[in-house]
Amino acid sequence: MSFGSSLLSPPHAFWLSFSKSTTSRFKAAASNVPDFLSADWFESRKKRPFGPRLDFSAEDAVHYQLEALKYNDQPRQDYGIEVMYRFAGFDPFERSTYFGPFFDLGQFERFRRIFHHSTYRVLLGHKERKIMSSLFVEENKYMQRVWIRGSRPEEEEIFQLTMTQRVGGCWDGYWLTESLLHDRDTFAGGLAY
Repeated sequence: MSFGSSLLSPPHAFWLSFSKSTTSRFKAAASNVPDFLSADWFESRKKRPFGPRLDFSAEDAVHYQLEALKYNDQPRQDYGIEVMYRFAGFDPFERSTYFGPFFDLGQFERFRRIFHHSTYRVLLGHKERKIMSSLFVEENKYMQRVWIRGSRPEEEEIFQLTMTQRVGGCWDGYWLTESLLHDRDTFAGGLAY
């Protein structure tokens, strides 16, 4: 045995055994970590229902919502109403004046039913719309009145959308719908929602 090999043998043997045990532990730990993002994660994100975007102006947000309602059942039934629900700026745990009177709109099904009510259904699959007026009431508040011609004969209604731009929180800078009001008192007779 040479002098050089006798000096290197004990430390070298220690490092060799340490590196083998460490490597096997890291391999075992790496194999136990699940992959939370599937291979098609990015593609699945593209298929999500359309909703608010940070780069939308108030006018864009109104336009995209009304377009979604115009083609409500494409690509699936009530997709346009889903888009409206994503833009809705109310707290789902509190009653909201989104449609005028205080309603509990926390569940999507309640929100959807109101759109199928006689005065709001004109929005679903409408044939034509014209902006009657638009106004920035405040720096972060925008209102637009829209005339809608529905798909049924002689079906015309006027709606007012009020958009607010959030300041602070996770929705900072996004334009969300504060209310969608019909010109008439649409719920005078009541609504079973």
